[in-house]
Amino acid sequence: MAERKRPSPVTPARTLVKPGDIKAQLTADQAVASGGRRLVGPGEVGKPDAGRRESSAPGEPAPARLAAHGFGLSAESVAAALLVGKGYRILARRWRSPFGEIDIVARNRSTVIFVEVKGRGALDDAAYAVTPRQRRRIIDAASAWLAARPDLNGLDVRFDVVLVAPRSLPRHIPAAFDIDG
Repeated sequence: MAERKRPSPVTPARTLVKPGDIKAQLTADQAVASGGRRLVGPGEVGKPDAGRRESSAPGEPAPARLAAHGFGLSAESVAAALLVGKGYRILARRWRSPFGEIDIVARNRSTVIFVEVKGRGALDDAAYAVTPRQRRRIIDAASAWLAARPDLNGLDVRFDVVLVAPRSLPRHIPAAFDIDG
């Protein structure tokens, strides 16, 4: 019988930080997102052949999807570090509501900033990825977040976007859109 060739493994997306740092950050992000429970998937990035399967079992995400998720988490970490470096205080990350998810909620003096992070292969591609429908979901989720935090009602509100791409500095776009979308 002829020996069957194995398909070549999926190569993970290029990252913006060293692989050891990604594993630590992903593990920390997942622990926060799961309330301390351990999640299986992108947190296994540092192990040999982690996330690489010949085929996905039914109900399991494809390897390319796991790599994209890992890149998204890395992009959010880069964006949070950029905002902290600019003097912003991070109030929440990956906050979920029935309307959608807000990547980062930050505060700078008397302004609450809702930040959408887009990571793509190029900054231009990331900029075009923020669609009007997605803006509406972010605005609705921001309203839900503010309703849950009445202590912040008197503050100004702003919607920013941070674009992240490999081999490029992240780009912060303050007031990228407003309540009108």
